[in-house]
Amino acid sequence: MSWIKIVMDKDCAETLIVIVGKSDDGYKSLIQLLMEEEYKGITIKSIKKLEAYLSWEECMAVLIDIDTVPVENRKVRELTVQYSHTPFLCMSDKNYHPKLKETICYHVYACINKSIDPDELFYLLRSIRDDSQ
Repeated sequence: MSWIKIVMDKDCAETLIVIVGKSDDGYKSLIQLLMEEEYKGITIKSIKKLEAYLSWEECMAVLIDIDTVPVENRKVRELTVQYSHTPFLCMSDKNYHPKLKETICYHVYACINKSIDPDELFYLLRSIRDDSQ
């Protein structure tokens, strides 16, 4: 858990996107895309590790890969209440997640397709930044 020891300054937290997912190599291109637009990205492999991280550090947003990380409506609701200042987004290859209907409707800022459209992603991130100001 060496990532917990990272001390983030406020400027870093304002541009940090935490990606939660189990793909070992799948997020490198996403992190590179974020870096091109002066955001920072880190990956965390589980909701439990995300909770530990958020208890120590702040971030601009959390992006959960709901295809690779098991997550339930109740857990997302708890996270969004406990870390109400942090917007949660989801990404998926699938268009429909009946078991996560409540989460996607009420607790998640947005759900985006995994073949990520940079324009859509950066529009959402600008919206999050504007909402927090």
